[in-house]
Amino acid sequence: MVLSLILFGLLSGSLFAVLVGILGATRKIGFGWAFVLSLILTPIGGLICTLISDPLPTGERKWGCIANLILIGAIVTLVLFVLAVLGTLTIA
Repeated sequence: MVLSLILFGLLSGSLFAVLVGILGATRKIGFGWAFVLSLILTPIGGLICTLISDPLPTGERKWGCIANLILIGAIVTLVLFVLAVLGTLTIA
């Protein structure tokens, strides 16, 4: 039970960090730095740093190659977490 809560906390924190990174893609900070700052400073700290950054001109995005790697890793981790939770459930 405790392991499930720890995994849920890590996954939800990572998801919020990815969301802050997506917001950072429209700013000068870019996706990568917004994501890394969200992991280090918690998503709220990363969000504050991202919102302080200047926005890019309309229509431009600054993703970098890290976005694809993080997205694939997040999807794989989420699937593994769901499989782990379903595997621990027992039908009485």
